[in-house]
Amino acid sequence: MPPILRFVSLVAALAAWLALAAPAGATLTQVSSDPFSNTTSQHKTEVEPDTFSFGSTVAGAFQVGRFFNGGASDIGFATSITGGSTWTSGFLPGITKITTDQGAGPYDRVSDPSVAYDVAHNAWLISSLAITELSGGGIRGAAVLVSRSTAGGLTWGNPVTVAAAGAGSDFDKNWTACDNTPSSPFFGHCYTTFDDFGDGDRLKVSTSTDGGVTWGPALNTGDNATGLGGQPVVQPGGTVIIPAANASESAIIAFRSTDGGASWSSTVLVAPVADHNVAGGLRAGPLPSAEIDAAGKVYVAWQDCRFRRGCKSNDIVYSTSTDGASWSSVTRVPIDSLTSGADHFIPGVAVDPGTSGTGAHIGLTYYYYPQARCRTSTCQLQVGFVSSANGGSTWTSPTQLAGPMTLTWLANTSQGFMVGDYISTSFSGGTSHPIFAVANAPTAGVFDEAMYTPASGLASAGSATVQAAKGEHAVAGAASDHASPRSPVANR
Repeated sequence: MPPILRFVSLVAALAAWLALAAPAGATLTQVSSDPFSNTTSQHKTEVEPDTFSFGSTVAGAFQVGRFFNGGASDIGFATSITGGSTWTSGFLPGITKITTDQGAGPYDRVSDPSVAYDVAHNAWLISSLAITELSGGGIRGAAVLVSRSTAGGLTWGNPVTVAAAGAGSDFDKNWTACDNTPSSPFFGHCYTTFDDFGDGDRLKVSTSTDGGVTWGPALNTGDNATGLGGQPVVQPGGTVIIPAANASESAIIAFRSTDGGASWSSTVLVAPVADHNVAGGLRAGPLPSAEIDAAGKVYVAWQDCRFRRGCKSNDIVYSTSTDGASWSSVTRVPIDSLTSGADHFIPGVAVDPGTSGTGAHIGLTYYYYPQARCRTSTCQLQVGFVSSANGGSTWTSPTQLAGPMTLTWLANTSQGFMVGDYISTSFSGGTSHPIFAVANAPTAGVFDEAMYTPASGLASAGSATVQAAKGEHAVAGAASDHASPRSPVANR
């Protein structure tokens, strides 16, 4: 049996054995582990997951074998076709030179996985950023790729190229979404956004109409905007809305297309960002997490300190829009009181695709410190979850899913200790299914950082609720507690 199939079989056979109890009583299942042994990256580490769900299938993708200055040995996947009760895991073929068992590819590293599903063409897609190493010791985002599966996300083919970086270009932060509404005039269109760091983080979008087999030219926004971390969502009528951070991560912006990706609007301001610099050297910035309900209402969430005096810690905040042009005022997710001293960051928001409006079910997974004021040796990194069954009017009390973790248990990068620039939550069967990185203490100098998910879905309602942050106002003059704006940097 080929090594990759042996690994997949082993994961399936040992799924129950890998179930772990988190401190708050949640049971977690490990869905993947880094199998690589190249000496150039950090093993065993898995970071930065994304997920997408359709029906009873939940598919996740993540970096495996993290390099210090960017990228990973390969992209791993974990797919459940049973609504999250069992998982099949493996690694994408044909991308990096390291993945000889899976079928080696031409690139040195890979990063930034994003998962989508195209209903019209029955194709699961994982987009990724292919990276080449430069002779002077740096790296370059050489291409945006898409790996396809027409086997329910259980096996994947070699990637196709969405866009190849020309002279002077340096790609970063790709994300893919598809139009899955049969009545939409653009049903079956898929959209991949990314930025060109070599051109000041110029935002780009490429469109496919054949299930990701071929991709059109990468187009700029109407105002040639710069930014990063864009996450497209598609309304039932076919309008594509892409919230993103601006290039300095000092604001959340958005742009849209109403013609199936043939052209893109100028950007609009969703909100300025005021964020607390997360302590301990953890890699965590205010990149957005975006989702959409069944009626087309868009939710975009990020970490922000505007409600805390002196910007001493972050809350998770969000804004909503029904058209991508006008956005609501910023609202705080009331995970705890404004005097708690806790710090909340790296959100992954989900909306149950069968719900909308005042009945929208929202799931929010995030990382946090119980005490924002800590050092590398004392910070206690944990994973939390809250949900709402009424579109954000009220929220459940928080649940601790994992932790505490010591920061030095995490892969180290040129931008800090890493669990990911983002994490992800998806709904299946009416419950939330997040995938996130959990680290245990290293053994004999080898990391133990891998992908986990709750063994059963997390409900979107509970008896213990707290009122939404009604009547709360941002602190007058609220501003980030670090140099602003940030100097643009490639987040690979």
